[in-house]
Amino acid sequence: MDQRPGFPLLRQTVIDTSDPRTLAEFYRRLLGLRYREGDEGPDEGTPDWLTLVDDAGAHVLAFQHVAGLPRPAWPEGTPPQMMHLDLMVSDTDDLARQVDTARALGAEVVRDRSDDPEEPLYVLTDPSGHPFCLFVG
Repeated sequence: MDQRPGFPLLRQTVIDTSDPRTLAEFYRRLLGLRYREGDEGPDEGTPDWLTLVDDAGAHVLAFQHVAGLPRPAWPEGTPPQMMHLDLMVSDTDDLARQVDTARALGAEVVRDRSDDPEEPLYVLTDPSGHPFCLFVG
């Protein structure tokens, strides 16, 4: 991974969850990633940390165990979302396919703007309740 001189390198995005294996498995299957060597399982109890990498071995997402973490409320409420992932697809057919895949993996659709002519999108929540967007870009 190339680091730009004078700037820190973004290593990965870390998502807090009370169930790291379930959430890592959701994103692994949704995004076509793989576990970092040693994180594949099987787990004895709940792992404290799991990392997903891309085909080149670059860290993409990590999952940190936080006991008793409440589900974020979206779009308003307590606790609020602190961040979300934006996932882009190439066209509306792929959008529909990826939303179906996400739902089959345990996501829930919380907003459907697939008919928006400027930016067709869905807002979904992952198995831990974190919102994420799937949109055509």
